[in-house]
Amino acid sequence: MTIRILPAVGDIDSARSLSTLLSQLPDAEPAAPVADTTALLDTLARLAAESLDELPEVVLVHERIGPVPALDVIRDLVLRFPAVGVVLVTADTSTGVLTAAMDSGARGIVGLPLGYDSLAERVQAAAAWSSGMRRHLGNGTPELYAGPGGTLVTVTGAKGGVGATVAAVQLALAARASGRSVALLDLDLQSGDVASYLDVRFRRSVADLAAISDINPRVLQDAVYTHETGLGLLLAPAEGERGEEITDRVARQVLGALRSRYDVVVVDCGAQLNAANAAAVELADQALLLITPDVVAVRAAKRMVRMWDRLQIRKAEETRTVVNRFSRGTEIQPSLVERVTGTKVARTTVPAAFKELQSVVDAGRMQDLDTRSTVKQALWTLAGELDLVAEQPAGGGGRRRKSSDKGSLSLRRKGGDRGAVTLEFAGMFPILLVVMAILWQCVLYGYTYSLAGNAADEAARAATAAYAVDGDVGGACGTAGGEHLPGAWDGASISCGVEGQVMKATVTAQVPLFFPGFDAGWTVDAEAGAALEGDDG
Repeated sequence: MTIRILPAVGDIDSARSLSTLLSQLPDAEPAAPVADTTALLDTLARLAAESLDELPEVVLVHERIGPVPALDVIRDLVLRFPAVGVVLVTADTSTGVLTAAMDSGARGIVGLPLGYDSLAERVQAAAAWSSGMRRHLGNGTPELYAGPGGTLVTVTGAKGGVGATVAAVQLALAARASGRSVALLDLDLQSGDVASYLDVRFRRSVADLAAISDINPRVLQDAVYTHETGLGLLLAPAEGERGEEITDRVARQVLGALRSRYDVVVVDCGAQLNAANAAAVELADQALLLITPDVVAVRAAKRMVRMWDRLQIRKAEETRTVVNRFSRGTEIQPSLVERVTGTKVARTTVPAAFKELQSVVDAGRMQDLDTRSTVKQALWTLAGELDLVAEQPAGGGGRRRKSSDKGSLSLRRKGGDRGAVTLEFAGMFPILLVVMAILWQCVLYGYTYSLAGNAADEAARAATAAYAVDGDVGGACGTAGGEHLPGAWDGASISCGVEGQVMKATVTAQVPLFFPGFDAGWTVDAEAGAALEGDDG
């Protein structure tokens, strides 16, 4: 049997030494080493998304891997990929380290400096355990290997008061309305307000999970409050000082447990960086950074992104910035935000319409926000942009999800800010029609004046000629003038008369209106004259 091995080693020399020994193992197929825990988790998630069979049988984790401590990443790996054998590579082979590694879920340890015999023994034992576990699981649990679990989205404010909690709540509600199971975790540990926004009074919080080493479904169920909307809420502690109990290890365990149970996990990270929300941002599939279009917020976003990068939490290009309280006249446009922060800016912007939120915020009933609210429509459109809204599978295959909100169907995969543009156009359309009608009426008025003047000129000439031969002056006048008026103006009044040595023609034409059947009584008077020749007076 071929044993696929994925080494995770941050030190170049150790990676080279380990790769050399692995290449000598019989039936071994070592992959290229990954340099940090983020790359390790991403690699395994990508392989798992393709197929269970693509996962390696053995993962070797070096003790100096970073940025996440080795034992913590082992615990995370075992939770996400239970049929992968994980082995710790460490210089300390004492009983205490062995016990800690086993508690984390490792299948054994290999001592440094590396030796061929001990490495081969541990790799073969871990591979045998992995093969047995996969046979045991069989085809009964394919859902466990659809990647790292449910989709994890974090919402962080560049600074306080930019609307991160409102965004997190509405994104969670949008995902839930499409039929997905959704958990909303409040990791704004000192000042979290998710409970206030959703009118919840619940004594349990995420702090109650801090002392539990094995967070199983039963323990998680006791701490999660099921809201009337169907959201699973894991709240921040009521006593802000208890937030210190939530370490990055606890946060990773909690997030892993939530992702294994829910399709979507939305995390409100607040605007302050701590170990817990740093771990959440690092693990997130989508990390949102919420800002307002002002200089202070943009500078704060730039500081936050740089700090994440220095601490190796997340790279700027992997962060998505959302512009809140945006208006078309705002000087700071999304393109400028993208250039300044180096992040990707969401195509959907959230309009500045706090009056729409005032009543539901004061009542603590964010779930009752009117569906006509432009803020709600923008945030639910953003949920579609982030792929949080479930879609019906084509042909009826796969897991079928039923939407509990028919209105949510319009949110699926809308490109850019199409929803906001459609709303604005719908509001402006009647005004555009009125302006176009006025402009067209002005054109009709000017055209009528031009026609009347030309008809008067031709009538005066024809009447002069008839007068010279003692002909029918009135008939010639009316005929010549009428020939130069189109059908819509055929009711015009045309008259000619002699005034001194001039034959004067007068044409009075009615101005047609843009709206048929309505008579405003608008007329245009035009006059023209022609000299009478051969008259002595």
